[in-house]
Amino acid sequence: MSNGKISPLSIQLFFLDLVLTPVGLWIASQLRILLPYGKPIPEEAVMPPWPVYLLAMACWSTALVLNGAYDPQRVLRWFNEALRITYAAVLATGLLSGGLFLTYRETSRLQFLYFLLINLLLLLGYRGILRIMDNLTGRTRPGGENRVLVVGAGELGQRVAQVIREHSRWGFALVGFLDDDKLKQGKEVEGVQVLDRIYAVREVVEKHNIGEVWIALPVYAYDRINLVMHELERLPVRIKVVPDYFSLALVQAKADVLGGIPIIGLREPVIEGLPRIIKRVFDMVVGTTLLLLLSPLLLIIALAIRFDSPGPALFRQRRVGENGRLFDMHKFRTMYVDAEERKQEVIQENQDGEILHKHREDPRITRVGRFLRRTSLDELPQLINVLKGEMSLVGPRPEMPWLVDRYKSWQRKRFAVPQGITGWWQINGRSEKPMHLHPEDDLYYVYNYSLWLDIKILLRTPIAVIQGKGAF
Repeated sequence: MSNGKISPLSIQLFFLDLVLTPVGLWIASQLRILLPYGKPIPEEAVMPPWPVYLLAMACWSTALVLNGAYDPQRVLRWFNEALRITYAAVLATGLLSGGLFLTYRETSRLQFLYFLLINLLLLLGYRGILRIMDNLTGRTRPGGENRVLVVGAGELGQRVAQVIREHSRWGFALVGFLDDDKLKQGKEVEGVQVLDRIYAVREVVEKHNIGEVWIALPVYAYDRINLVMHELERLPVRIKVVPDYFSLALVQAKADVLGGIPIIGLREPVIEGLPRIIKRVFDMVVGTTLLLLLSPLLLIIALAIRFDSPGPALFRQRRVGENGRLFDMHKFRTMYVDAEERKQEVIQENQDGEILHKHREDPRITRVGRFLRRTSLDELPQLINVLKGEMSLVGPRPEMPWLVDRYKSWQRKRFAVPQGITGWWQINGRSEKPMHLHPEDDLYYVYNYSLWLDIKILLRTPIAVIQGKGAF
């Protein structure tokens, strides 16, 4: 909803849900007859009277509205929409069960369960089909009722414009940019016209019948916000600010209010709450199981290292963990004991001045160590770090502090989640793509974290190890 107008798509979804809900109840009733379980029930006792259909429609519509299923701002992405539909289904079930208890108690419990599952699948299914059709036919739909003007045609403004265009299905219509850069005046930026300079915002809004103005300016240009606000204060237009502060956050920023003062947290954990608990329990269960099953192999590797070269089988190395915390990472020793003193022998810089500290023919690596590195068996002692809570089974690799000191600000976003034994980088090339020079793989994991992604990476890790791609 914007400027008091409801998105046409929201109206369509509302009435489709209203129609499909009694259809779902009818299908559930038919299934109860066709798939009897326990004591058979006569057909006339299964088919609900028309007031029950009305009650079901009222409960589901109320639950969907309360959960924001028709609010474009809350359901732009498919998984957000799916979650809200699912939450609404749970609430609707509770409301309907209470209503039936007071009115029509004869409803079969199995029939009630069928209705929940079938209606949820119907609502999710047709929404999924609509999204697929939208992607196939092109996302941009000209003529949307919610006409948007973006103030700022820089990198932030271009990202905002992309989001608006990708979600035109909700009625967003990107009209153009305003920007003070003379080189951009009258030209197109990413296919969108720069209409004028920022000071002309009032004239542009009136001329193009703008409904919303989105301010997407870099931090140094924030003084222009006051200008925009002053120019538009008498016009019936919505104004939204996309703060550039988010680019300073490690990954995500969270807004809160403390004592009436708005606060934006720039270094908040990406994985928290229930997902954090699930990830930790998963690490503990799988990590303990692996450590017990692999204990004979660990003993054999330790003995082989001791026989191959003088020195301990294990060594600890200082690494940077989640949110920049330092910890001692355990590994099987794969180099001679004087490897640290000989580090300068192998450290090189490429033509861009970037550090390359790993080489296929590193003279400091022992015979057993070369095999351990190629098979990644040298990483197994990190299961101890996992059980101690210093690492996770899956996540970006913990980096050495001296390399982290050379990181750019955006590269440090990889430390926004627990560091892991294996991760997206490891199954996509490993040492052939130096970790500190290719943080995009780690950032993909950070921005797309899920338990299923963790499981997928774990399942693909043995294949990457067998292939030996990039391992040295």
